Amino acid sequence: MRRILKDYTEVSLRTEDLDGQLDFTKLIGRPGAIHIEIGSGKGTFLLNQAKVLPDDNFLGIEWARKYYRYAVDRIGRWELKNVRIIRADAAVFLADFVPETSVDFFHIYFPDPWPKKRHHKRRFICPANLENLIRCLKTGGQIRIATDHAEYFEQIKMVLAERSDKLQEIEFLPAAGAEIGEWVGTNFERKYLKDQRPIHTTAVRKI
Repeated sequence: MRRILKDYTEVSLRTEDLDGQLDFTKLIGRPGAIHIEIGSGKGTFLLNQAKVLPDDNFLGIEWARKYYRYAVDRIGRWELKNVRIIRADAAVFLADFVPETSVDFFHIYFPDPWPKKRHHKRRFICPANLENLIRCLKTGGQIRIATDHAEYFEQIKMVLAERSDKLQEIEFLPAAGAEIGEWVGTNFERKYLKDQRPIHTTAVRKI
């Protein structure tokens, strides 16, 4: 029997209900370190991290409606109070709603590589979006990235290196909610590990 997905209003957000730049403490109802996952899929990473780090706060951004609805249902069923999820274009959402120096961690795991050359301009990690990530990060805040796509990974490293005046490369440590042998514990990572694909990771800190 197909699972019926429920919308939990205490978890889901709508851009039309937001009035200007966010106050994360008011949004989530408590203070705490802010993690934003760009492309949260079915919410596996959010679920695991939020359970392991109950004092931190998490916001997932997902554009695909079916994944967004699944993630909202999943987080709602677990009754997690430190997670919110929004269906939005991540680049637009960051520019319009996320204040400068307000985020502790950005998590970008297995972003769409848009492998055809004519589609490369659609890749999320590009100079313009990186500027927004830097703007939103607190000093000492981190951007953590994982991908299975070697060519995209090389581009990612080049984009990050161009802002070495603002970003310092640091060690990429496994996520708190990852299982043994995993880096981040997303559905995509588990699929790619099963297929024995190499996983490429990098992390930087705002200086």
